[in-house]
Amino acid sequence: MHSFDWTVMCAYFGLMVLIGWWSHKRVGNVKDFFTAGGRMPWWLAGISHHMSGYSAVLFVAYASVAYTTGVTVYFWGFASIGVGVGIGSWLFAARWNRLRSKLGVASPLEYLAMRYNVTTQQALAWSGSLLKIFDIAAKWFAVATLLHVFAGIDYNVGILVTGVITLFYCTVGGLWADALTELGQFVIQAVAAIVMIVVVLGKLGGVSALWTMWDELPAGHVDPTTPKYTGLFLMVYVLVKTLEYNGGMWNLAQRYMAAPDTHAARRSARLSAALYLLWPLVLMFPMFAAPLLVPGVDNPDNSYAVMTTTFLPPGLIGLVLAGIFSHTMAMVSSDANAISAVITRDMIPVMYRKARAWNPSQGLLAARVTTVAFVLLTMAVATQAQNLGGVLQLVVNWVAALMGPISIPLLLGMLPWFRRCGPRAALTSWAGGLLGYGLVYYVIDTSQTWLVATPVLVSLALYTGLGALAPERSETAEEIIDVLGDDDTSGTAEPGTEETRLPA
Repeated sequence: MHSFDWTVMCAYFGLMVLIGWWSHKRVGNVKDFFTAGGRMPWWLAGISHHMSGYSAVLFVAYASVAYTTGVTVYFWGFASIGVGVGIGSWLFAARWNRLRSKLGVASPLEYLAMRYNVTTQQALAWSGSLLKIFDIAAKWFAVATLLHVFAGIDYNVGILVTGVITLFYCTVGGLWADALTELGQFVIQAVAAIVMIVVVLGKLGGVSALWTMWDELPAGHVDPTTPKYTGLFLMVYVLVKTLEYNGGMWNLAQRYMAAPDTHAARRSARLSAALYLLWPLVLMFPMFAAPLLVPGVDNPDNSYAVMTTTFLPPGLIGLVLAGIFSHTMAMVSSDANAISAVITRDMIPVMYRKARAWNPSQGLLAARVTTVAFVLLTMAVATQAQNLGGVLQLVVNWVAALMGPISIPLLLGMLPWFRRCGPRAALTSWAGGLLGYGLVYYVIDTSQTWLVATPVLVSLALYTGLGALAPERSETAEEIIDVLGDDDTSGTAEPGTEETRLPA
């Protein structure tokens, strides 16, 4: 890379640090750190929700699928999210917001102790936290892969540099820093994406390539489904992404909780859904064109990076790389904040009783220490990502497949149609889904479709089946479901609830 590119990169990292430091002034307690005090504008919450769902995996693993298979990756990788978040704007966004405003909840799992019991809460907290370690590790490794191709930087050094900078601003500024940096990152990403499209269109002969290119691509590259990524795979992915992007991925639930009221939470979800349907087409157009521009790339994971370094002049390479970094730093800082919330609010108080009496400053210190420890652990695991099957296997096979068993008790437990589902249904569905995944992954040789489908379908069947056949109804659970379904759009907590912890 040229010195101009390094200058752009350093300026980008400096901006992120400054935003984190500025956000530090807006964080006075744990609720500010985890939910922005419920003061985040709907448009910022929507952009933050959208940006928190991306990472450099798009430019490595998904770019690889686009290079070898074509547009199918858009349909199951992003259109499925747009549909899922649209569904969530109706079902889940307002309920997450009421958890904060009505029940004083600051962690996405905090209400589970009352909705089910502490055992269920801890099972989901521990398993979800462990899963996110590998998910975030995949993101770090994807960034390191791009840095290696762009600049020849050692993988571990790339993980260290990006991890330390992300760690600083998300630890200092909490959710405010996450959201504000994501807004800046969205702008940087937009400029970088437009630059890439202009360059690609120039290489393809002009603007007419937007509609003529598709006939020149290899056979099958314009098919929405393929023998590997089938129609069934797409439908399962819609289900998985509906669960994942409406709270199963805990950091995204925080965006709904941070909005000032339920109306704002719904609007933020609709904005994010629209962006997921449209914006990936802008980002991925160069990836779809890559087989025509850089044919014969040995490692398809490197196709986007090869195209960038081949066609862009000095300075613009740094801009595009900054845009790529923005994805991963947005997602990882967001995830780290959510995991810290779960560990600080849900796990530590169960293991260490004195934590229940922490004052605001002690709670905030614990949140920051937990964030540091979690991010450092994910960086350590990232150094072993190649031994764990690579980026795509971690993201699709592990995270997507295991998200269902963790998400189903968490999300469906909010809905009135599942009042009869109690702790037995929650724990059985969680354990059954994980067992189903273990069977199809380690014992039964099956397709990728069933690898992703089996855990979520088994978990869904057990949860709904036990709720119907062996119902468990409690007065507390009924009250929670009624409160979360209340049509009141006020974002202000009832007297006394904003400072009331749900009992563990």
